[in-house]
Order: sequence, then C-alpha cells, then structure tokens
Amino acid sequence: MNTSTINEAELEKFNKIAEEWWDPNGKFKPLHKFNPIRIEYIKDNIIKDFNNSKGKKPLDGVSILDIGCGGGLLSEPLARLGANVVGIDASKRNIDVAKHHLNKSKLKIKYYNSSPENFLYDKKFDVILNMEIVEHVDNVQNFMNESSKFLNKNGIMFVATLNQTLKSYIFAIIGAEYILRWLPIGTHDWNKFVKPDELEKICKISSLSLKKIDGVKFNPILNKWSLSSDKSVNYITKYKKN
Repeated sequence: MNTSTINEAELEKFNKIAEEWWDPNGKFKPLHKFNPIRIEYIKDNIIKDFNNSKGKKPLDGVSILDIGCGGGLLSEPLARLGANVVGIDASKRNIDVAKHHLNKSKLKIKYYNSSPENFLYDKKFDVILNMEIVEHVDNVQNFMNESSKFLNKNGIMFVATLNQTLKSYIFAIIGAEYILRWLPIGTHDWNKFVKPDELEKICKISSLSLKKIDGVKFNPILNKWSLSSDKSVNYITKYKKN
C-alpha cells in the first residue's frame, strides 16, 4: 500500500510558481490577503490555550510545526511573535525560497524539505499548522496520522481548508480561478475538497478532538477576509490532541 501523502501533480503546480511566494501582487496575492486573519486566529487561540502571559512576546516559548509551509508566509510572522518555528514542505523549491527570505528577515526558523511521513525529528510540538494543505495531498487520513505524531499531548492543531459544496465550486474555482483570475487555473481540484464532518472523522482516528470551527469569508468591498458563521467555502478548525 502506498503510504506517501505527496501528490506529484500538486507538487509540480507549486514548484512552477515557487519564486512568487513573497510577491504580494503575484500568484499568491490571495494568500497575502488571507494571511492577517490566519495569523490573528492562530495567535489568539494559542494564547487562550497556553495562557502565555510571562513572555515578552505573545507566543514566547511555544513550539510550532508549520506543515506545507510554502515560502514561509505563516512561519515568519509567527516567529516574530516569539514562537519557535519549524517549517516543512514537500517542495524543495518552496523550501529554497523560504530559506532565501530568511536571510533577509534574520529570524530563527528551521526549514526542511520533507512531507510529514518522511520527516525525521526527535521533538514534538505544542502546535501544528496544516493550513491550506489537506486539499493538495494524497491520502488525507495518512497525512493527518503522520502529522499528529509530532503533536504533544493536549497540543493543538489548526487545519484550514475548503468545504466540498456547490458554493465552494462556484466561488473557489469558477470565481477565483476563471473569472477573477485570483489564482492560476487548476490550482484547486474540487474533488479533493474536504467537508468539515469528514475532516472531523479523519482527525478522530488520529486522536484529535475538534474544539473550534469557523468559516472564513472575503468581503470584496473592504477587500479583506474575516471570520464568519458561513463554513460553506473556506473554514478553519482547531483540534486538540487526546
């Protein structure tokens, strides 16, 4: 049985545009717009769970594994907030870009070219991020199993992805890729989108309990993302390791 979670076609998509990770007007422009709400959500929920009031920075002393870190768009801001961040990605080109940008930012982040099932690391983490990644991997169950192995007991995992609904097909694929051209055509495969209840079942097998789920929506008038009760397109979850 193939236990690899790497989807070669998905990997190639990101390899082709890896150089654009840090261009706010490039292929990853939507992710740059999305980033502030992701950072705020992660930071606020970590503070709530870890009650970290002694550090000089909000996330001082919190260890984070950013899986599918790309060029480091989440890893760097979280490191600036005081977290000890390790980022892994199956794309070597993504990791090369992340390391190159690290030379400019001078932050202390460790990056590795690896998928979770191939990652050899002897420490566990307080927090694991699986943000906008599960819709790009093969064998989501195995991916979550391998990811959760690196999470401390009572540690928290954030998973953000796209729901599999008619609305998500219209908005995330037809709208974002074909009409608005926010994303390169073919960025997403609707068949790989994951419904919240399916994700919860998968995570339960990996000893992860759902603690919080929120929708995330884009306001074209304000040109910004915000949390929402509508989970029909984008949603973000917080799980705790049992």
